[in-house]
Amino acid sequence: MDVSQYLEIFLDESREHIQNLNTQIMDLEQNPESENTINEIFRAAHSLKGMAGTMGYKRMQTLTHDMENVFSEVRNGNIKVKANMIDILFQCLDALEEYVDNIQNTADEGTNDNAPLIKMLNDILNEGKGAAAAPAAAEAPRETPAAPTAGSGALEEKWHEIKLDSSQLTVLKEALAQGKKVYGLTVKVQETCILKAARAFLVFKAIEELGEIMVSCPPVQDIEDEKFDFDFSLICITECSLDKLLAAVRNVSEIESAKGAAWDPNTVVTVEEEPEEPKKEEVTTEKAAVAPVANAEAAPAKNTEKKAVSKPVVNRTVRVDIEKLDSLMNLVSELIIAKNSLVSATSSIGNVGNEFNEQVEYLESVTTNLHESVMKVRMVPIESVVTKFPRMIRDLSKKLDKKMELYMSGEETELDRTVVDEIGDPLMHLLRNSADHGLESAEVRKERGKPEVGSIFLDAYQDGNNVVIEVRDDGNGIDTEAVKRKALEKGVVTREQADSMSEKEAIELLFHAGFSTSEKVSDVSGRGVGLDVVKSKIEALSGDVEVKSKLGEGSTWIIRLPLTLAIIQALMVTVGGEKYAISLGSIQTIEDISPADIKLVQTEEVIHLRGSVIPLIRLSEILDAPSTKSSDENLVVVIVKKGDKLAGLVVDELIGQQEIVIKSMGKYISKCKMISGATILGNGEVALILDANAII
Repeated sequence: MDVSQYLEIFLDESREHIQNLNTQIMDLEQNPESENTINEIFRAAHSLKGMAGTMGYKRMQTLTHDMENVFSEVRNGNIKVKANMIDILFQCLDALEEYVDNIQNTADEGTNDNAPLIKMLNDILNEGKGAAAAPAAAEAPRETPAAPTAGSGALEEKWHEIKLDSSQLTVLKEALAQGKKVYGLTVKVQETCILKAARAFLVFKAIEELGEIMVSCPPVQDIEDEKFDFDFSLICITECSLDKLLAAVRNVSEIESAKGAAWDPNTVVTVEEEPEEPKKEEVTTEKAAVAPVANAEAAPAKNTEKKAVSKPVVNRTVRVDIEKLDSLMNLVSELIIAKNSLVSATSSIGNVGNEFNEQVEYLESVTTNLHESVMKVRMVPIESVVTKFPRMIRDLSKKLDKKMELYMSGEETELDRTVVDEIGDPLMHLLRNSADHGLESAEVRKERGKPEVGSIFLDAYQDGNNVVIEVRDDGNGIDTEAVKRKALEKGVVTREQADSMSEKEAIELLFHAGFSTSEKVSDVSGRGVGLDVVKSKIEALSGDVEVKSKLGEGSTWIIRLPLTLAIIQALMVTVGGEKYAISLGSIQTIEDISPADIKLVQTEEVIHLRGSVIPLIRLSEILDAPSTKSSDENLVVVIVKKGDKLAGLVVDELIGQQEIVIKSMGKYISKCKMISGATILGNGEVALILDANAII
């Protein structure tokens, strides 16, 4: 069977499982006795092993199988969690991530079998009492179904082990009383089958065309999740013969055998009405390390009748190709442009009927709601990016021989998917920079009266139409004098420039390509390829990065990103007879200012507004579009905000608020940073979108 069509799903889910394992092993390091954490790790390793085996990646399957064996012994109490075990497990996760990267790039896992890691895992197994025999014991349930001849009789009887509650028993007896037939079946899938859950689904479908499935073992949800070996059992109600039922099952491809017999109410295994607790325990421990009888005990009451098939609502998400979302977004954009055209047409016509106006308003309401819904679909929490950072900080702590802790908040903050995909590398560079350059050694921190353990903070929050991500530390801060000296050595600035530089300008030198204050190059830093990457990436996403630092106390790196890159609410203005758009999220207020209220501070125009001194920026001058207003007229000033900075943009006229679609300018105006894009107005005109962050 061709499994290439499932490759994307495999890659996505593998990365999710690997990230989950990283998180859970980090938790295990802090709390080695946590049964829930151990069980979660076991489940994730087991799922990853099954997926790799299904796709035919044997090396990946072997490594995860050995990890699963280790945690089987940890769970059974034969092995204690130790520091060296944690380190080995993290190495295994790195190896698994390498496999996944190779598969993504070449569709092949590569030739590295990671024999040293597998040996270390086996050494861990052999440390516990009786651990030498544990791998064989763990694989025993898998060997049993591998012998078709020896197991045929036992296989036929497996459906007898299904336990029924009183309600199920009543339904089955009533079916018999009505003259219907009740059969128990046990079906075995070929061991070479790649997608056994899919085969089980086809079997269920074939049976449901002839009757009704009453109960299955394992439960339906476990079968769908491939949490079974190669056989499953069920009891069904039908009006056809057993031979016809078995023939329908055997017609499904890759089914090795199907056994069955008439159900006898006198030989039924019943369960108590309170089976919930044992069921939870069985689900937690997974089927791979328990006997088939134990699996049968996990089958009870919740999976009764047909409603069991449709009852689970655990996973309420759907994976959608980003290209399909982009296509939908483009259609929404065209709808909004059409709506704007309609609104523009009605205003030019003049007097139109109330009914027509109502329909236009209704259309506007629908398009707005549709836009918001599509945007919500595209929004994903930054949690998917930041969850890998605690592991990175742990590794850096060991590598740099520094004590440090990472504290994160706002992981639920949502960003557009395209932004989230690109923000990972900049954040990684900033965190590595804080760990290597920012935080001092434990000895130095102790001398300075600081806690030995350094703190790094990663905070995300929404600010208007922007998302702000802050990376801060309580380390040494930035020594601007050292930055200037390094800049002089590298020839980045002259002596005169260095002497006249402000502290902020000196800090900005850190973003210069190839610039680094590190005295030596290591595998952590020193090559000068970190902060310039951060700046270029953020600016490519229409964002900006700001640095605040105080020597001896720490540094704060502030990244400001737009919430979305597609459709925004904007204020339309005119400057020099041309129409421009300003994002509503950047606007604080709109003021009417008299020319007499304008003051000069160091030759710069400012206004005093409600206790704040705000610089004025005449857009007519920076856009080279002569103003149509006379000098003695009151000025229309749009007060915009960037972080804690305010500025007043002087425009000629206000047109009004409008929902606009952002269109890229491409390579034609790529060097003009104050223009973030363009939009098509209702009358077909093109208006440029001003980037307030770049202008300020």
